[in-house]
Amino acid sequence: MRGFRDFVLRGNIVDLAVAVVIGLAFNDLVKSFTTNLINPLVGAITGKADLSGYALTVGKATFKYGQFLTDALNFVILAAVVYFFIVLPVSRLLRRIHPDEKPAAPKKECPECLSSIPVAAVRCSSCTIALPSNV
Repeated sequence: MRGFRDFVLRGNIVDLAVAVVIGLAFNDLVKSFTTNLINPLVGAITGKADLSGYALTVGKATFKYGQFLTDALNFVILAAVVYFFIVLPVSRLLRRIHPDEKPAAPKKECPECLSSIPVAAVRCSSCTIALPSNV
């Protein structure tokens, strides 16, 4: 039982739980934004009250492409917000914190297996072929 307690009380688990809760709440916010602001705007333009109401019926099958478009729009908005408000700022912060990290070593391609290897390599680490000096 003590091992489980130690596992749960580690920082990563608590951070993950907080992230999931905030993520779910943010997802609801994005859905509300799409449902209450974007869909009526599309409805005003197209004359239909709600984007999710668009559907195509073929025989007994109904293809709810409007709901799919609403879900796709939710995803795009969520992905854009995560990228522009989390990924980019964190990347900039990490570059400020660690500005002296060396760039990746130059690479060349193995003529035999086409894997990426360091320029100074004399033998491919993937296929172990001896490399000519001019490659």
